[in-house]
Amino acid sequence: MQIAQNSVVAFHYTLTNDAGDVLDSSEGREPLTYLHGTGNIIPGLEKQLEGASAGEKLNVSVTPEEGYGEVQEQLMQEVPRDAFQGVESVEPGMQFQAQTEGGPLMVTVKKVEGDTVVVDGNHPLAGQNLTFDVEIASVREASAEEIEHGHVHGEGEGNAEH
Repeated sequence: MQIAQNSVVAFHYTLTNDAGDVLDSSEGREPLTYLHGTGNIIPGLEKQLEGASAGEKLNVSVTPEEGYGEVQEQLMQEVPRDAFQGVESVEPGMQFQAQTEGGPLMVTVKKVEGDTVVVDGNHPLAGQNLTFDVEIASVREASAEEIEHGHVHGEGEGNAEH
C-alpha cells in the first residue's frame, strides 16, 4: 500500500541539519506514527512521503518554508528579569511557556544581560534546511475513528512533530 490521504504511516528517521549534525532520530525507539494528510508532521516531509510504500528508504530535504518556517525577528524579545518570578537562575537555553495575546508560546532564553533577558519564540529549527533519512516501516488504512479524530490511535502512536 502506498502512502496517501488518511493512511497511517510508521517510519524511522534521522534528522540532520546542513552541517550534518544529527538533531533527532528514532533510532532505538519505536517508529514515529502519524495520520497522513492531516498536518501532523511538517508539510515538506509529509508531501515527499506521499506515494512511498513500506520498506522504502528516502532522503528528504525540507526548506524552512516547508519545515518550521523562517526566523521571525518579532518573536525575539527583551523581557525584564523579574518576569521570571520563582526562577532562581535564568540561563541561555532554558525554555519557558509564555502567555501571549495569541495564547501560550514556548520561548527559549538566548541571553541574559543584567536585568534583561532575551527570549526567542521561534521554533528551535526555524530558518534551517533539514534532511530526513527515512525508512517507511508500515502503511495501513486509517480507521473511521482515526480519520474523524485527525490522529492515530493505539499501539505505536507517535508524538508527531508540529
